[in-house]
Amino acid sequence: MAGGLGTRLQPYTTFLPKPMLPLGEKPILEHIIDWVAGHDIRSIVLCVSYLKKTIQDYFEDGQRFGVDIKYASSNRPLATAGQLKTAEGLVDETFVCMYGDSIFDFNLGDMVSHHNTRKAFVTMGLSEFRTNLPYGVIRTSDTGGVLGWDEKPEISATVNMGCYVMEPEVFGMIPGDAPCGMDDIIRRAIGEKRQVEGFMAKDGFTDIGDRASYKRIHREYIARLGRI
Repeated sequence: MAGGLGTRLQPYTTFLPKPMLPLGEKPILEHIIDWVAGHDIRSIVLCVSYLKKTIQDYFEDGQRFGVDIKYASSNRPLATAGQLKTAEGLVDETFVCMYGDSIFDFNLGDMVSHHNTRKAFVTMGLSEFRTNLPYGVIRTSDTGGVLGWDEKPEISATVNMGCYVMEPEVFGMIPGDAPCGMDDIIRRAIGEKRQVEGFMAKDGFTDIGDRASYKRIHREYIARLGRI
């Protein structure tokens, strides 16, 4: 999934699509391709839209990266599921779908095995997110009496990593040539009593959501190269 506008990363994405922003000596998307190739996935479809020629010119047919790359293209961003729909004619078996703007480093083979064992329709990659609330949290009784004060407590939640294993029938749930979010499709699948599984990866997920996170992660990759 490499077709988004990357608005939260402007101005970096004014001339480069978000998946092509560098981390160390490689763009984000190349790190992802290296990762899936390391799990014996060699057939890749890149769903492209915004500044798509930049991606196509860099990766071409994938030969120099040890994979086979085809392209599914749209003339406008279609949101996550809408962008996936453009690949419908290129996918006819169980497949891995992932967003092209995060870094993954967990055992993808285990996730695929979980999907197959559970005979799932969709398996979602999940991660635990922890953060501290920026406020003091006040616990009160039913009558309004103050029972306690927790200053900036840590909270946690299970979050979507943007990495899925899916059956090709999922394409039938996505409207054609219209923006549609992946959350809409997952909710529809659950509503239709399809088997939607979760696979928890305790580590191995790095979200590059905004300029601050990108700058921090980019510096980490540069540091690994011994340049700072």
